[in-house]
Amino acid sequence: MSKVVLITGVLGGIGRATAELFQKNGWYVVGVDLGEVIPDLTGVDLLIRADVSDTLAWENIAHQLSEKVKNIAAIVNNAAIQVCKSLVETTPEEWDRVMAVNVRSVYLGVRQLYPLMKSQGGAIVNVSSVHAIATSANIAAYAASKGAMLALTRALAIELAPDQIRVNAVLPGAVDTPMLHSGLSRGHLQGDNMVDLVEQLGSKHVIGRVGQPQEIAEAIYFLADGGRSSFMTGQGLVVDGGATCRLSTE
Repeated sequence: MSKVVLITGVLGGIGRATAELFQKNGWYVVGVDLGEVIPDLTGVDLLIRADVSDTLAWENIAHQLSEKVKNIAAIVNNAAIQVCKSLVETTPEEWDRVMAVNVRSVYLGVRQLYPLMKSQGGAIVNVSSVHAIATSANIAAYAASKGAMLALTRALAIELAPDQIRVNAVLPGAVDTPMLHSGLSRGHLQGDNMVDLVEQLGSKHVIGRVGQPQEIAEAIYFLADGGRSSFMTGQGLVVDGGATCRLSTE
């Protein structure tokens, strides 16, 4: 069998683009998502519906995979949710849910799938966010979770290095996905037309536009492919169209 990659949040914009890229390059793609199956879904060889924040769900995923594959070459922890509220308006339940989906899922997935990686090594790519290093109002839970994911990336890189498992993170900026669209209501832009809002946000970037899911997928693949990034581990790769390189005072 081809090299196996497991991608969480595979039904989202970045998840789908990443799955298609891996499959195009000859990988066997296992996708995990809680959402309804998309009729025209491409790029996924095996789709498992599961809540990535749930312990039993990961035990089931590991069991299913152990019956089908001998090892996993890469894990892409991409699943995420976002709550666009001020911290004081965010309920404890919302806070806990964001942390569970965005961070706890990484811990659970690595813990359960480690036996399928340790024999031959591989790569783990955590999809963090520029919000881990520079953020804005009304997105505190998400920013905190992505910062935690970046710290966890470093810790895992150290712990898993003896098994030849590299661990890195991609920090996407604004990418044209449903999650971005839902977050444009935070009040940091003017207007209510989605196309105009996306263009307005894009104009704030050095490159002059928001990113596309395929562009993030390329960065994820680079970090997952040992032939391309064999000397990288414990790092956060920012892919944000230059958004974080410009002083906010300009």
